[in-house]
Amino acid sequence: MKDPGWESATLESQKKYPEKRGNRRANMARSLRVRPSNPRDPHFEDISVSINASKDGIYFATKRTSYYPGMRLFVTFPFTSAHDPMNCEYVAEVLRVDKLPKGKFGVAVNLKMTMNYPSGAPSNSGMHS
Repeated sequence: MKDPGWESATLESQKKYPEKRGNRRANMARSLRVRPSNPRDPHFEDISVSINASKDGIYFATKRTSYYPGMRLFVTFPFTSAHDPMNCEYVAEVLRVDKLPKGKFGVAVNLKMTMNYPSGAPSNSGMHS
């Protein structure tokens, strides 16, 4: 069931921040795992649910207060379990953090590149533009 507070908070943030996206968003609720990639940030593992996503970005809700614009992350999307070979992990950057109702925050991230390694070797073809 959709929380009606998210919809109004999303509409409010759309008024505050002009549209800069090149790709359209699709409303989808999928699990994702988020971890900081910078060793200077305290380690955490946040399992959240997306609100919407595009080819190069995800917007999700969380109760965690440690996200900040410019923060670099490892994002696994969609996420089912740590050992699922279908998981796709990305390097991402937080673009903005919105205050949502009920003590939650909306986090917009830009997916910079994929981190999947076929056959254990680093991939050079996984870059996003």
